Amino acid sequence: MAVAILLPGTAFAAEEHGLPGRTMSLWWALPFAGLLLSIATGPLLFNHVWEHHYGKIAAFWAALVVVPLASAFGTTVATEAVLHALLTEYMSFIILLFALFTISGGILVAGNIHGTPLVNAGLLLIGALLASVIGTTGASMILIRPLIRANDNRPFNAHVIIFFIFLVSNIGGSLTPLGDPPLFVGFLRGVDFFWTTANLWRETLFVSVVVLAVFLAIDTTLHRREMGAPKIKDPTPDTKVRIRGLPNLPLLAGVIGAILLSATWKPGISLSIQGVDLELQNLVRDVVILALAFVSLAVSRKEYRQANGFNWGPIAEVAKLFAGIFVCIVPVVAILRAGHEGALAPLVALVTSAQGMPNDLAYFWLTGALSSFLDNAPTYLVFFELAGGAPRHLMTELASTLAAISAGAVFMGANTYIGNAPNFMVYAIARHRGVNMPGFFGYMAWSGAVLIPTFLMAGFLFFG
Repeated sequence: MAVAILLPGTAFAAEEHGLPGRTMSLWWALPFAGLLLSIATGPLLFNHVWEHHYGKIAAFWAALVVVPLASAFGTTVATEAVLHALLTEYMSFIILLFALFTISGGILVAGNIHGTPLVNAGLLLIGALLASVIGTTGASMILIRPLIRANDNRPFNAHVIIFFIFLVSNIGGSLTPLGDPPLFVGFLRGVDFFWTTANLWRETLFVSVVVLAVFLAIDTTLHRREMGAPKIKDPTPDTKVRIRGLPNLPLLAGVIGAILLSATWKPGISLSIQGVDLELQNLVRDVVILALAFVSLAVSRKEYRQANGFNWGPIAEVAKLFAGIFVCIVPVVAILRAGHEGALAPLVALVTSAQGMPNDLAYFWLTGALSSFLDNAPTYLVFFELAGGAPRHLMTELASTLAAISAGAVFMGANTYIGNAPNFMVYAIARHRGVNMPGFFGYMAWSGAVLIPTFLMAGFLFFG
């Protein structure tokens, strides 16, 4: 039935250089939409089933792409299209996340400090700066437990975690491809490593300053209210702060160095696997990054990882789900590449002005709106392709458009718990540590009151 529905009406053979996006119907996007909807609703509506079977669910949706592709366009074309996504993008993507997750998990911030408004703001600022260096996942996992300990004797502390998600788990990761998965996807597509640093620092600075100022105002007000409330015995008295697992710091530097090397060293050598060319510099980068992760496992002390609550569950979930995402998005990308001649022409028109130029404000809000409820990495990829998919053109003539896409994907991943992978991880850790975190819609009330007005100002200021 799936094959019969998905077969295009006017073409049964692939074009010379890949899938015929001009003749593919919107039915081909159904598995991609189904998988993203499963990711969005699974942990909330059928948590027990999702927890034990999310890998099978992702594989089911991926199979609804692979089998019809092979039937409609032939095994060779289907295999090349899927392998291209997995070998040139997914492999590097998951290796980087695995390395950052593993290495940061060996770094322990021991001790405790008192969570005053200025101290909390300082921790949020440090986390936001770290996010673009070691990733939003790495910065979140290193700092969330020290932040919880610093505020565990305060009756009002949930807002501190909420703003941590805003700034550290999302907004702070907007300056390098290391920071957030969508930017690394852009790097894999050919965007220069420091392009986001040079083109997004103003937007990031503005949004960060506004959100941090709002936090200081709220935390100061609540802290003053707490002064007259009954004192809560501090379960973690203040002690000297120490950073353990220091051998992992040069390993993080090694990850950055490997990525920079792959961006500058171009030997012109490639290895072909089933018609997919893998460039030598990218293979060397991935091998080095993977080796650094295993070195971290060897040199890190087990008690530090145990104190961090380190386990393989989060990265295993990300690996399985993103494998499905990268497969399911293959036909969607083919349709988007067809532009005005494809089935997604109405979406192209929505982000295009009457003069045929990209509407940057529309790109910012549409990318952000979808990133709020779907994962922001595939959302970024969709709009990256919608804007033409040519990295050199996007970095120069359409630099403001690429900036709008990048900012929307990274910033607005903070709008919900499911907009970015670290969001739900931080939420789960805080709940486990006894923080009375708001539910899904309660969190959205916070983001709607704080983030949406900030993004409205930023949108009109930078992209209007």
